[in-house]
Amino acid sequence: MTNVHPGQRVAVLVDAQNLYHTAQSIYSRNIDYSELLEEAVEDRQLTRAIAYVIRADAPEEESFFEALVDIGFETKIKDIKRFADGTKKADWDVGMSLDAVTLANHVDTIVLCTGDGDFSRLCSHLRHEGVRVEVMAFEASTADELVEEADDFLDLGSRHETFLL
Repeated sequence: MTNVHPGQRVAVLVDAQNLYHTAQSIYSRNIDYSELLEEAVEDRQLTRAIAYVIRADAPEEESFFEALVDIGFETKIKDIKRFADGTKKADWDVGMSLDAVTLANHVDTIVLCTGDGDFSRLCSHLRHEGVRVEVMAFEASTADELVEEADDFLDLGSRHETFLL
């Protein structure tokens, strides 16, 4: 990443569902969240690291949530919604956005780990507020408008040997 210096206060917000689905669909592998956090912080001062996850009653998910905490993430967990017609919905877009706006007055940089184009307006707002916005995601599934609105973009796919297990 460019324009990084040790005095910067950083918040890292991870859209775990977004990264998981891309890593699985393209590489059939999982994210190395420890490497992700280390790269996102990059010798700066970590203020908050939050992983937004969905509880879908999968057998291994509780140990995954615990592993995130052990790495240094605060986890925010939302139950998946099941509708009468059988469809399912679960996302953290509003929650992540609200946290980012709330944290903006307390950090210099926010690292968004997601490829979801819905966050492009958030990037624009944060930058207008004087916060540096970095995005870390897989370019193959990242919305162009998100990359354009960020101050910096790191393609996890270009270094998949680092970021995937």
